[in-house]
This record gives sequence, structure tokens and C-alpha cells, in this order.
Amino acid sequence: MSGRFPEPVARLIEELGKLPGIGPKSAQRLAYHLLGQDPATIRRLADALLAAQSRVVRCRVCQNVADSDPCEICSDARRDHTTLIVVEDARDVVAIERTGEYRGVYQVLGGTISPMEGIGPEDLHLRELLQRLAQEPVKEVILATDPDVEGDATALYIARLIRRDDLRVTRIARGLPVGGDIDYADEVTLVRALEGRQAF
Repeated sequence: MSGRFPEPVARLIEELGKLPGIGPKSAQRLAYHLLGQDPATIRRLADALLAAQSRVVRCRVCQNVADSDPCEICSDARRDHTTLIVVEDARDVVAIERTGEYRGVYQVLGGTISPMEGIGPEDLHLRELLQRLAQEPVKEVILATDPDVEGDATALYIARLIRRDDLRVTRIARGLPVGGDIDYADEVTLVRALEGRQAF
């Protein structure tokens, strides 16, 4: 036997390897796992992919992925439309919604400013954010980008871009994770935990 995969398997591995976070070995494992499934299971997976591709839209208001436009959150009159949280991508919306604590609305940027990857402010959904701030009664914008170099740079850029007297601009607090040990925390995390402290 030659050391090569049959052409259909090689093609499947190649396509799976294009997914984020999937390296060559993971792509091979996934391909062989899928090949071991019955045709009905494969058909359900293919149908789910096609349905997601054809039925999922981007909300024209917040740029989140949804199955309606505007999305369920933007069209919900019970949400607090005066509070807007700015996130990097749709996964962040899901994470915040899971907490059950936030009742405002969202703006999805579609990434962060990253000169190393050739991503500038013009590549993000900042125009939509500015339109929204001009048209809607937003009183507070919460910047909830990741606590890394790109996320911090993006938050700083947006804060400067949208600053005005009648708008409160805040940044989510950062600090120690639940269950974490103080002695394992780095200095930056400890400083942010101290700065973000609340009355007890």
C-alpha cells in the first residue's frame, strides 16, 4: 500500500484542515471518524451544514448571525436599547447571553484591529456602530473585546472614535477567574483585579 490517502479521503482531509483550529492530524481523525458513520448520519450533517449556510443571515442592525433580520435581540422591545455592548464576534454574544444577566443589545465588530494580519478599522463593522449611535437612544457603550493586545487596541480606538459628552463608554472588568489561585496569576491580571474591585 502506498503512503497516500485515496483521493476522496485526501480531499475530505484537505477541506476539514481548512477549519480554524484543525491541524493535519485532527483533520485525518475527523475524516476517518466521518467515514465510519452510517449514510444517514452523514446526510444529517450535510443537511445541517447546507441549512446553516442558506438560512443564517447577518443582522443588518447589530451584525450578529441570526435566522431573521433584524435578529431576535434587536427586535425585542423588552431589551434595554439604551445599553449597547460591543463584542468581537457572534460567539461572544452567545457567551454573554448564557449568563442571563445582560438585558441590553449588541454590536458585533467582526474581529479586532490587527496590523500584523492586515486588519484595520475599515475592516470592522464600525460604520454600522456609528450609524446606530446616531440613530438610537444609546446612553452607554460597553466595550467587551478580548483582554489581549488586539482587543485592547480596538477598545481604545473605539472609545476615542465614539467619545461624546452624552455617552458613557465603559470597558468590562478583568481579573481572576472563579476557582483560580492568586499565586498563579500574572501581575497584569492581579492589577486589573484590584482596579476592577467592587464594594462587598
